[in-house]
Amino acid sequence: MKFTNFQASQIRIARPTDQMDEMITFYETGLGLERVAEFHGHQGYDGIVFGLPTLAYQLEFTSHEEGSPCPAPSKDNLLVFYIEDKQEQRKAADRLTRMGYEEVPSENPYWEEKGVTIEDPDGWRVVLMNTGGLRK
Repeated sequence: MKFTNFQASQIRIARPTDQMDEMITFYETGLGLERVAEFHGHQGYDGIVFGLPTLAYQLEFTSHEEGSPCPAPSKDNLLVFYIEDKQEQRKAADRLTRMGYEEVPSENPYWEEKGVTIEDPDGWRVVLMNTGGLRK
């Protein structure tokens, strides 16, 4: 089945957390993502949005004034960053290790070949993959 021309100008992955400060440190200081937006007290929610060099891809974390329970999913739910430069991949992994986030074994051996898997403060897994990702 071929899909018709679905078009979107941006994609954002959003999820709740009860550890906002730790998440900011992990993704901003550890991974080096850019903070592109944040909000406070929006209908009971606070949030922060990280982006890659363009705003086309975003990662948002929110917390609610009454709490935001969010158990981590399985070990095979991943956020994958494709990093072509091996030194950049290693630098990010080393920063996170110095911050106390150790590499964990991947559930799927594919990610072990060229990737480094690390759990964020909520237990969600992030893969730093040393490839260019998909190309058209």
